[in-house]
Amino acid sequence: MALSYYILAGFLRNERRSNEGALKYLLLGAFSSGILAYGFSILYGLSGSTNLGDIANALAMRPLNDILVLLAMVTVSAGLFFKIAAVPFHMWAPDVYEGAPTSITAYVSVASKAASFALLMRLFLVPFWPVRANWEMLFGAVALATMTVGNFAALTQTNIKRLLAYSSIAHVGYILLGMVAMNQTGMQGMAFYLFAYAFMTIGAFTVVILLRRKGLIGDELEDMNGLIYRNPGAAILMLIFLLSLAGIPPTAGFMGKWLIFWGLIQTGHYYLAIFAALYILPAVYYYLRIVVHMWMTDVTDPVRPTISPAQWVALAAAVIIVLGAGLYPEPFLKLATYSVILPLAR
Repeated sequence: MALSYYILAGFLRNERRSNEGALKYLLLGAFSSGILAYGFSILYGLSGSTNLGDIANALAMRPLNDILVLLAMVTVSAGLFFKIAAVPFHMWAPDVYEGAPTSITAYVSVASKAASFALLMRLFLVPFWPVRANWEMLFGAVALATMTVGNFAALTQTNIKRLLAYSSIAHVGYILLGMVAMNQTGMQGMAFYLFAYAFMTIGAFTVVILLRRKGLIGDELEDMNGLIYRNPGAAILMLIFLLSLAGIPPTAGFMGKWLIFWGLIQTGHYYLAIFAALYILPAVYYYLRIVVHMWMTDVTDPVRPTISPAQWVALAAAVIIVLGAGLYPEPFLKLATYSVILPLAR
């Protein structure tokens, strides 16, 4: 799957930023895949099996400070942290997001994270479960660093796609906190957050696509100037998606964050819940920068973006899910239970 992402990231062959992002993605991706494969080889050497249950039983018979177990945990974590763009393996994301076509950026942002988080949950909640005392601390530290870097780096961005790239890094930190909680609420929160993140991200990038012209022109904050006057519908929808990304009620983004925070509180991780809640403030600021350009800045580009029927369908589906999951989350929580918690319990 990753090979297709490398090709798609460099789809604009005549754009220097696209080529640069694709090359970084390829080189760092190959390096991280090698680290991940090395971790898998250690697990096979420890257990003599590729069955997840057999690996869990083998690790349970070893002490927590076993050097090979720790090495396997660290290498597998590092490989997966690259896939989800967690700090310190996030360097590829801003360049890839900026250089790739916006539709490809949206796809990579959603699909790669969802698949990688599914693998991460499967590995660390089954084979690595016996040594959870070790990776719980690791994940907590990485989540905190990821939220810090993502939120504060986004504050200074002037390119919309780079801003959304750093904000997506911050979202990875929030989702990782569900792994730290390790209870039903935390795992529900992870699945719910990933589901909500997919729709609010696709919705936001669809609005950005409306502003795109030749090549990568149309990706700057200034290109959003006066959008409320040029296309009121797109400006209102973008506002809803940004509110959800920031975690403001009554959106799905708020409900996802609340579930993860509650899971942390239930398991006694109060300090992580407090820090995560405080990091909503810088997120609100940089999302409001986009809103200010859309709603409170004079028009600098007379072009009125038009929305095709297919784009209307995508935007309508996204906004219905974002608001529906925030106002009535019960069906989506049941879906999270059936898709994540019950399979892991088997």
